[in-house]
Amino acid sequence: MNIVIYTVVILTIFYFLLKFISSISSKKISKTLRVLLIIGLIVLAVLFAIAGRYILTLPLTLASLALLKLKGLSIFQLISLFRLIQTLRRSGRFSFNQTNLNNQSSISVSEAYKILNLDISKKITKEDVNKAYIKIQKKIHPDISPETSRLSSIVNEAKDIVLNDIS
Repeated sequence: MNIVIYTVVILTIFYFLLKFISSISSKKISKTLRVLLIIGLIVLAVLFAIAGRYILTLPLTLASLALLKLKGLSIFQLISLFRLIQTLRRSGRFSFNQTNLNNQSSISVSEAYKILNLDISKKITKEDVNKAYIKIQKKIHPDISPETSRLSSIVNEAKDIVLNDIS
């Protein structure tokens, strides 16, 4: 019953809004839209100037992953890859430049489980590890995108650590 009332209210508001807009001249609508666009852009510029570092962190990372030509990733997979990259960058094991390839430190067991999206508290078989590994490698394998070779090597290392842990 509530949905019918809400629908009627929304349609009524929409009707009166359209009726009001139809009575206004096109020049006035155009001028108002220009003013609103300018004000919106100024507000957006101020927002980016003040908090741009925090606002743009996730979108820029997702855009950079898209530039790496990662195909078929859902938004949830992109977010988990983003978290993985941020965790590895904070610990010093990943950098977007290729100079740090020799500074590889071993991954902890808990990090290896996180990289493969496995729950450390559950009983995990070799098949589960291989399925998770293959699922990730299909997206980031160097044959698909050469720019992801470092991520691929980290996932390989994580797989080896988890397999050694469950053995």
